[in-house]
Amino acid sequence: MSPRAAATSEADQLAALVEDLRAREVGACELAIVLGSGLGVLAERVEDARVVDYTELAAMPRSSVPGHAGKLVVGRLAGVRVVLQQGRVHLYEGFGYHEATRAVRAFASLGIIKLVLTNAAGSLRLAWNPGTLMRIEDHLDLQGKVRLARKQAANGSPWDKRLGAALDAAARHVDVALERGVYAALLGPSYETPAEIRMLRTFGADAVGMSTVAEAQAAWAAGMRVAGVSCLTNHAAGVTDSVPNHEEVVEEGRKASKRFCDLLEAAAPRL
Repeated sequence: MSPRAAATSEADQLAALVEDLRAREVGACELAIVLGSGLGVLAERVEDARVVDYTELAAMPRSSVPGHAGKLVVGRLAGVRVVLQQGRVHLYEGFGYHEATRAVRAFASLGIIKLVLTNAAGSLRLAWNPGTLMRIEDHLDLQGKVRLARKQAANGSPWDKRLGAALDAAARHVDVALERGVYAALLGPSYETPAEIRMLRTFGADAVGMSTVAEAQAAWAAGMRVAGVSCLTNHAAGVTDSVPNHEEVVEEGRKASKRFCDLLEAAAPRL
């Protein structure tokens, strides 16, 4: 095993990932997009694409969750040099905060300034049916795992209003409905109970999931500008009589993929 692969400290692991990504010209990218469950199809829109499997990156954590391919795609999306992260790791898989945020921190270290985080989430609004797209305006962090210094956390929300407005403009341009709301992040891996969903609605949440917030906070602390889009793949428990399951999440993400891809492709030059 190489010394790099055997590195144990987080600083060493991050440095190793940055070195590997730089060697694959990821540092030349202007925009990074993290693709959630079932949303990796955006990679099909990338021109001059080069695919990097996570197994080629010694310090890149790999997910075992279906719908997360475990690949980086580097190329051009609507003329913009991008890196797409097909799949993320989750805290509920047993990964720590540093592992869950290592990729976005590496992007920041390479000088990539803008980040779009996407996810599959449950809808807390009866009128927002599966397939609805929601821009994240703010979040509730109920995971309790974010580790930011006081000076990094002083300015509140990481969600960039100008990038959000760019997503809104792109949605209008391609005639894709884009709702706006608050994303609640829970640890998982089990889906929420109806009682927990009632609590979240009282708190002001519009969607619920198990990812994204740690990445948003870490990227923002590292100097990135952050935007987010949730694909609402199911109604959360108790909103309807249906029972959430991961197969439904992936399938509804697939069904919404054209509108999702149209939105992100139109947004790339605006971001």
